[in-house]
Amino acid sequence: MLTATGQPVSEKSRLAAALLCWFVGVFGVHRFYVGKVGTGILMLVTFGGLGIWALIDLIVILVGSFRDKEGKVLENW
Repeated sequence: MLTATGQPVSEKSRLAAALLCWFVGVFGVHRFYVGKVGTGILMLVTFGGLGIWALIDLIVILVGSFRDKEGKVLENW
């Protein structure tokens, strides 16, 4: 599936990613969910940059700019 601008859309749910980021974001669980294992581990080790990285990720997810490991946008709620 493609967005209105022609970008590929991920099969992952933006709502699931947002909820994971909100509740366990400092552990990087939302990044594991979208397949970004490397940065998920980095977030796990640094506790999400002491929460700052997780907060930034939450904002990016909510505005619809977050992408999965293949570079596809998480658009579907």
